[in-house]
Amino acid sequence: MAVQRALISVFDKTGIVDFAKKLAALRIEILSTGGTAKLLREAGVAVRDVSEFTGWPEMLGGRVKTLHPRVHGGLLFRRNLPEDQKQAAEHGIAPIDLVVVNLYPFEATAAKKDLTAEELIENIDIGGPTMLRSAAKNFESVTVITDPADYDRVARELETSQETSLATRLDLARKVFATTSRYDGMITTELERLSAPGNHIALSQKPILPERLYLALRRQQELRYGENPHQAAALYVPTGRPPEGLAAARQLQGKELSYNNFVDLEAARSLAAEFRRPAAVIIKHNNPCGTAEQETLRDAYLKALASDPISAFGGVLAFNREVDAATAEEVAKLFVECIAAPAFDEKAKSIFSAKKNLRLLELPPDGLEPERELQLKRILGGMLVEQPDLGEISDSDLRTVTKRVPSQDEMRAMRFAWKVCKHVKSNAIVFARDGATLGVGAGQMSRVDSVKIAVMKAQSPLHGSVVASDAFFPFPDGVEEAAKAGATAVIQPGGSVRDNDIIAAADRLGLAIVFTGMRHFLH
Repeated sequence: MAVQRALISVFDKTGIVDFAKKLAALRIEILSTGGTAKLLREAGVAVRDVSEFTGWPEMLGGRVKTLHPRVHGGLLFRRNLPEDQKQAAEHGIAPIDLVVVNLYPFEATAAKKDLTAEELIENIDIGGPTMLRSAAKNFESVTVITDPADYDRVARELETSQETSLATRLDLARKVFATTSRYDGMITTELERLSAPGNHIALSQKPILPERLYLALRRQQELRYGENPHQAAALYVPTGRPPEGLAAARQLQGKELSYNNFVDLEAARSLAAEFRRPAAVIIKHNNPCGTAEQETLRDAYLKALASDPISAFGGVLAFNREVDAATAEEVAKLFVECIAAPAFDEKAKSIFSAKKNLRLLELPPDGLEPERELQLKRILGGMLVEQPDLGEISDSDLRTVTKRVPSQDEMRAMRFAWKVCKHVKSNAIVFARDGATLGVGAGQMSRVDSVKIAVMKAQSPLHGSVVASDAFFPFPDGVEEAAKAGATAVIQPGGSVRDNDIIAAADRLGLAIVFTGMRHFLH
């Protein structure tokens, strides 16, 4: 069915003039409102006001423009039903075959620092979503566009045959309902900021954990498989905004990524983001088997590798600097699955190109930012939601509880180990020295076993090393094992009912213990 009439009413006016000119060249009548109509007229496009089409003026400060039977009748009447055709003719309802609408910027408005309750409410679009939903419901006859990215696609079809295909109309309708669903979800959540004390409306900060949580995700790419080859998997990203972080990384080479690759890459990326100096992270099964922060990236990688070279085989790497040729030459000696970094210089790319199955991912500008979105974990029958662990310690948080005070070198090493420990599965123990891990004990049911495993994994002498523990030691045996291995200082949250026993053991062994008052469990 040929498109004869279009209704255009957009807030985001990107590309709309060029698109409208193409419609006008096809002799399609254009209806419009307010600022959109003004813009199109100034560009030389003939426009008919919606108020003229309906016989009703815009009213209530612009709240009512298109909420009229002649608009929604024109969108919803079924062209193939004689009864609908008859009623449309009786009531002077003319068909509207194409709708181009995008919505008030509610999300951007809600993010403003100086937002008022009135402004939040007034940026709830009513007419736009209503037109979109009417048009999308009747996609068998009506083409509906809510994304400027679809203008060229629709224009090409119209220029070819004066109509769009049913497949295109169905696809655009799906996009509309995804858009309006997300829009309503945002409004629901943002309205939790409003309260009604007395007789007025007050606006407060958005709750950390809203009463209702709405997710709108689109599938960005299918993955090779899930945790195992018999499991299907895909990467989904939030709709309505560009991908960010690892989801926006550009794959420069290598075969398709799997679910496990992404999980390990995120673990590597998030740990690399902790450091300001050149840093290298090697992840195996979602735990760091080696991490280092040094003056050069090559040195950081070599120190990280030395922590556990056996486990590093087949690992996933992340760097917080552009990977240069000197670093690439060293990495190329080891079999690794994936490498993520902000950039790779041309010589590094050439070196890695010889390894056809190696995946190289170039992180976007925000790729080393901490994750700030709520964390989700599915359980049968529900979803667990928590804030991300963004807890950091300052000098004033640290409390030496032993007779011996740690040296400056020990304190620097403990701060480094504490950052790494945050990214190790609990129970977590990290031995470190001079900005590099020496041994990592991860995911054990007993903390003393984590200490023993970290000692066992260490490839370098542990004399003069420090130890970080993600939670308190429940018994003295953990610090006793650390001291036996050669550690001289321990950083841990404290808070055990046996803290006094543990401190006494440390004093007896000449250890320094620093309490952070903060735990970093990672399950």
